Formats: sequence, structure tokens, C-alpha cells
Amino acid sequence: MTGVEIVEVGPRDGLQNEKVLLPTEVKVDYITRALDAGIRRMEATAFVHPGRVPQMADAEAVMAAVPRRDGVTYIGLVLNRRGLERALNAGVDEVNVVVVASDEFSRRNQGTSTEEALDVWHDIAETAAAHRKQASLTIAAAFGCPFTGEVPVSRVQAIAASALRSRPREIAIADTIGVGVPTQVRALVAALRELDADVPLRAHFHNTRNTGYANAVAALEAGVRTLDASIGGIGGCPFAPAATGNIATEDLTYLLQGMGVHTGLDLPALAGTGTWIGERLGIATPALLGRTATFPPATR
Repeated sequence: MTGVEIVEVGPRDGLQNEKVLLPTEVKVDYITRALDAGIRRMEATAFVHPGRVPQMADAEAVMAAVPRRDGVTYIGLVLNRRGLERALNAGVDEVNVVVVASDEFSRRNQGTSTEEALDVWHDIAETAAAHRKQASLTIAAAFGCPFTGEVPVSRVQAIAASALRSRPREIAIADTIGVGVPTQVRALVAALRELDADVPLRAHFHNTRNTGYANAVAALEAGVRTLDASIGGIGGCPFAPAATGNIATEDLTYLLQGMGVHTGLDLPALAGTGTWIGERLGIATPALLGRTATFPPATR
């Protein structure tokens, strides 16, 4: 393994489940600090209903203020045509669409069945392509649903098979509630590779049951080269009971660098940003690296 791309999701998936509503300028500062630490692809915000996710109510203002740097890609989460229109007008570089693997969770999260959400995906992907924007698909709750239990691999595979008809830039498998284990990771990756050996895969893990980092390593060993993570380990899904934080970007980076996997990220800068965002939110973040030090100690 020579390298991995880390997609920073803290500004969206991280902040969307936090009780404190941060001002736009603090969100932009968080994004800027992530860029300064080496992040080059980031889910910056979500274009969703502000009444349902008030933490994302200032999506347009965030996109208007973020630094525009060469080589940096800003992703906007969209769930419907209205969200896509907002994202395109706001100047995102890429859109990410969520399709939830279980009908019950899909209805609670997006107000549609999984099949209806797939129809929306096809429409968004086609429209985004017409505007020369790439669209990626995240299959949420791919490892388990908080309302109906286990999700069969065949279910996730069927969703991906449908999604592939609209040529996604990438397909992500998301353990939205943090129930997955490495054997599931390997099984899901293998199932998606049966459909298309070449489509880029991404993995999104939460550490709710302390398996997120093991799952990240399993994904890498299965050939996935893009991982989501959140600086500070903050976040979760507001529509999934007890779904706690994402795997932390700084802790994941420490793990990968120790394994000899290149990330291109500045570990002390990530750890400092994780501590900083926790102070702004008034919480002790789940990330551990900010409470200790890198090893061997970093020199500058």
C-alpha cells in the first residue's frame, strides 16, 4: 500500500450532529485549518432543509467564503433536485448523494423509500453531468440499520448495481451507525467488485462500537484507497439513535503513517485542529491524538 486519500467530512458529517450551531466564520476557519493540514478533498456542507438540519442552514454562505485553492475539491451533500440546484449555484466542485440501504431509515432520513431515493440519484447524476460536475453515491447504513437490524450484502450490492447505471464518480459504503466489523467490510467490497472491478470505492466509518479503525484497515487491505474521516472525530447522523462520531482524521492518519501508508497530511496540524474545534463546540472530542503526542515526537 503506497498511499490513501482521506476525504475530510468534519464540516458536514461532523458538525451536523453537534448541538452547538457554529457561526459561518468558525466553519470556514475549520475548513481553512483542514486545508492547511494538507486536506485536498472535503465535504464542506450539505444542501438540505434547514428545519431538519439547522447546522447546515448557512451552506451558501460557507461556500461563498471558503478558500479557493488549486487542487482542492469541495463536495456538497445533496438529497434532492432542490439541493442540487443550490449546490450548483453555490459553486461546489462535486456532489455526493446518499441512498440509505434500508427503507425504514431512508424514510426517516430523507422521506423516501430506498427505491425512490435511487430514482432521485439517477436524476441528480444526469443533471450534474449536464453541468459538468461529478456525482458520487454513498450507500448509508450499509452495515446495519438502527430500526430494522442487519442489512444483507445482497441488498447493498443491488443498490450499487442500480446506481452504476448512472456512472458515479465513486461509490462509498457507509457504516452510518458504527456496527460493522472487518469481515463485513471485506464482504461488501468483494460484492461491489463483482459488479465493476474498476469503479472507485470509498469507505465511511463511525467508531460507535470501537471498530471504526479496524474497519478502515480492512478496507485498505481489500483495495479501497479513499477513506472518510472527521477532524476531532466529531459528528454522527441526527436521524440515527446513538450514532456517535466518525473516525478521527488525526487518529486515522497516525495509524496509516505508522503502517507506512502515505497520506500527505500534517499530523500535528490535524491534532491541533481537532482540539480547536472541540473548544469551539464546548466538548471533549473523541479523537485521542490531541490529548497526547505523535510518536516518535514530531519535529518541525
